Amino acid sequence: MRLPNAMLSKGAAFMRRPQTVYRLKDAARPAASALARYYASKSFPPHTIISMPALSPTMTAGNIGTWQKKPGDTLAPGDVLVEIETDKAQMDFEFQEDGVLAKVLKDSGEKDIAVGSPIAVLVEEGTDIAPFESFTLEDAGGDKTPAAPKEEAKEEAPKPAPETQDKPEAIEPEVTGERLQPALDREPQISPAAKVLALEKGIPLKALKGTGRNGQITKEDVEKYKPATTAAAAGPSYEDIPLTSMRKTIATRLQKSTQENPHYFVSATLSVSKLIKLRQALNASADGKYKLSVNDFLIKACAIALRKVPAVNSSWTEENGQAIIRQYNNVDISVAVATSSGLITPIVKNAHNLGLSSISNTVKDLGKRARENKLKPEEYQGGTFTISNLGMNAAVERFTAVINPPQAAILAVGTTRKVAVPVETEEGTSVEWDDQIIVTASFDHRVIDGAVGGEWIKELKKVVENPLELML
Repeated sequence: MRLPNAMLSKGAAFMRRPQTVYRLKDAARPAASALARYYASKSFPPHTIISMPALSPTMTAGNIGTWQKKPGDTLAPGDVLVEIETDKAQMDFEFQEDGVLAKVLKDSGEKDIAVGSPIAVLVEEGTDIAPFESFTLEDAGGDKTPAAPKEEAKEEAPKPAPETQDKPEAIEPEVTGERLQPALDREPQISPAAKVLALEKGIPLKALKGTGRNGQITKEDVEKYKPATTAAAAGPSYEDIPLTSMRKTIATRLQKSTQENPHYFVSATLSVSKLIKLRQALNASADGKYKLSVNDFLIKACAIALRKVPAVNSSWTEENGQAIIRQYNNVDISVAVATSSGLITPIVKNAHNLGLSSISNTVKDLGKRARENKLKPEEYQGGTFTISNLGMNAAVERFTAVINPPQAAILAVGTTRKVAVPVETEEGTSVEWDDQIIVTASFDHRVIDGAVGGEWIKELKKVVENPLELML
């Protein structure tokens, strides 16, 4: 039985489809999440679209920094393609594919580019990149979340009915009195001499207040007139500062924390005289290998206190619609670091297992790279507890800190101050000077009850005031 030619052509096409799909799958080699499949548009050679990557779990958009490669450059796995500012830091986008950069679709300095939006074009080595000079963002499929301009909304608005156009609404004129007045009545009453004088001085008649008969403006009223100062009309001087991605993230997270986490605070005064003497002795014998700070001792002390009161080393977590309290076995201390673009909290991981010198070197390295915007996401995302130290500012005696979600506690550390302490001796009462620090812990009451928070502060005070326990 012979089939019609039309059916043969359709059947042949149908039989070829699986082979075509198979070839496309072979061509689309596995790549990073920032790579789109081979994209065929117009008459461009085979190519791959490089899109804005999600360099952190919370990143929804990024800003383009400096391109490290230009069109025509060869790319190898591990090469830095471009610097991208995420919601937390400025990071290097390390490319993981071989090829040649054919076209840059987003220039340096472009902001708020949605994750998944095309930023560049990649081709295989040996491909002519000249055709890609005319390649546009639309050829790559366009941005993922284009903003609807206001002008389009105006064009799409329904036109008013013809009868509405023919019969515009009557607009009642603004008047200063309580009733409609003719133009002659609205003109201020002013004597001829006063009017001439006001015109000579350039004084507006409406600015004058009459003291004559029936409120008439006199020559004396014009001479006594003093113009209002322009400072009040000009308003205060100010400067609008655009928000960075990091500042937006800080604002969102901390606002959410204060709204959702029921904070309560516990303060204590810690004597650090013994700790400072121990620090001086250790630094004197370090031979330049390390230089311990008071903050290094406090990080270690917090880790020890968290091991003794593990309920504080917890977080409030919601999974599959169910809330749970997650208590961690490891102690990862997030350390608040101030940078030019905002606050970031790099993590000293497994602080309970580290010595003081290791903690010190780790904090210095993380702090340096945080200020250079060179931290990796895993180095500042997570953590089980946070310490925020403003002790370097001699004016800050004490303060409270906002909990860093999903953690359940944070410790705020004030400056070191010398306090006169009475000491009883055989000869009577004398005074000694004691170095003290005021610390304030913020706890999430959903996770940590008041008694537990107090117990943790007690353990922290015990370790800090007996610093030899840090050596055990």
